[in-house]
Amino acid sequence: MSADRKNGAPPVMVIGLGRFGTSVARSLTQLGHEVLGVDENMDMVQALSEELTHVVQADTTSTATLRKLGAGEMAHAVVGIGSDIESSVLTVVALLECGCRDIWAKAVNANHGRILERVGATHVVYPEAEMGERVAHLVTGKMMDFIAFDDDFAIVKTRAPTFMAGKTLAETNVQASHGVGVVGVKRPREAFLQAAPDMVIYMSDLLIISGPTDAVEKFAALC
Repeated sequence: MSADRKNGAPPVMVIGLGRFGTSVARSLTQLGHEVLGVDENMDMVQALSEELTHVVQADTTSTATLRKLGAGEMAHAVVGIGSDIESSVLTVVALLECGCRDIWAKAVNANHGRILERVGATHVVYPEAEMGERVAHLVTGKMMDFIAFDDDFAIVKTRAPTFMAGKTLAETNVQASHGVGVVGVKRPREAFLQAAPDMVIYMSDLLIISGPTDAVEKFAALC
């Protein structure tokens, strides 16, 4: 696979074409990346043969195999293997031995994640846990979207609380009173608006707020 593309998007290797790996691979393709999908299961490979740039069946725990597939030339690699922890760890090690330095690896639990970090994975993700946390925040209906970051920081989309209606952002000063910042406002049938101090808030507005996770949770509960 060539690293040169018309839109400059670098190639990515996605290993493990289960639900997580397939979702990542499809999204990368939509973003204009060349994607090399790899899985031991031929059924998985055949199912994605028409969607991804290249798809191959291979044992990714083998450094020699990954070298033949050009793993060392990849800008990024995603290891989506979750059910077989040993294969997941050995695949990360093999990628490192091939010279791949930006490795994203899926972990099924904290112990798995710690092992992946220790052997050299650049980024460890916990898709099931992260989705569970997101759904838990959304299920009450107080938030319409929730994105959490590792450093206890979150961005939330929620309805404007009653106390803000008819006032400007400067007048409500939620940063001082609630410890959150208003990033932007979305109004019915209008484009997203960047927040400004003189912007008047209406009850129909949706607010994009950011701040410490506990602060945005408390603010959303006011809506």
